[in-house]
Amino acid sequence: MKEETPYAALSPGVVQDALEAVGILCDGHVLALGSYENRVYQVGVDDDVPVVVKFYRPGRWRDEAILEEHAFALELAAQEIPVVAPKELGGRTLHLHAGFRFAVFGRRGGRWPELGTSTEREWLGRFLGRIHAVGRAGRFLHRPRLSIEELGHRARDTVLAGDWMPDYLAAKYADVTEALLGEIAARASDWGGAVQGRIHGDCHRNNILWTDAGPHFVDLDDCQTGPAMQDLWMLLAGNMQEMRVQLRDLIAGYEQFLPFDRSELALIEPLRALRMMHYTAWLARRWHDPAFPLAFPWFATARYWEEHYRSLEEQLGVLDAPALQL
Repeated sequence: MKEETPYAALSPGVVQDALEAVGILCDGHVLALGSYENRVYQVGVDDDVPVVVKFYRPGRWRDEAILEEHAFALELAAQEIPVVAPKELGGRTLHLHAGFRFAVFGRRGGRWPELGTSTEREWLGRFLGRIHAVGRAGRFLHRPRLSIEELGHRARDTVLAGDWMPDYLAAKYADVTEALLGEIAARASDWGGAVQGRIHGDCHRNNILWTDAGPHFVDLDDCQTGPAMQDLWMLLAGNMQEMRVQLRDLIAGYEQFLPFDRSELALIEPLRALRMMHYTAWLARRWHDPAFPLAFPWFATARYWEEHYRSLEEQLGVLDAPALQL
């Protein structure tokens, strides 16, 4: 299987054959869900509710790392924390068919979380506190640690190694990212000494579904070891005052289950800068996958790179400002 077309052989027929190989009889309905790193489908089941099946990107994770993801999800679910965990079929959660590794999940509906009220934010904060409390009770052996080297330096190297941006921006990009990494190292080296544990790792709103019964978390594909703030800061939006109010509510819920170290407030903007760099490098690394040019056509335009450079320049200014305080 060629790396640039990792899913070329993953047809709807292969999806259904994979499920039937683990004892799930399909009714012929296969719906692709929004996912780019992996491939995720909702599949109809004879005389039962549909299931969701995730096919892991070939070569990204070792089996041991995927199994740790599954074990963490099952551990959280056993504590009645609303995480969508994989089904155990034939005593296993990770399966192989036609060269593809996959896992099967129950279908869980929900809507994108607005988080527009204190009640909603505290509710979400309580579940994050519970996730992190469970996370600190064990440790990962095969999954990564949140890393400035990976998110920052290697991301920068990836972008500079490719012919992505106009020539007039390349030197500017190199300079601003070098300055950013210097500021990040000064402010977030070893994450400021914050306690690290098992975390969701990619806790943005698209990975949370909300129902009348409250939030539930999906996609632990990026679970890793890191500071608590990594699972909090991506839920913030708006200006400094709006983020302050939102974070107060999240922490109020969080601290019903686990103390929150206020020194981690200084990590918000360094983590945001790293995500900006890493996201762009992720697109560059995946560009040969045909799904990416279709979904992100703006990535190959000069306008995108001009805006990306300006965003990084602005973020450098933000890092020079005092950290958000509650």
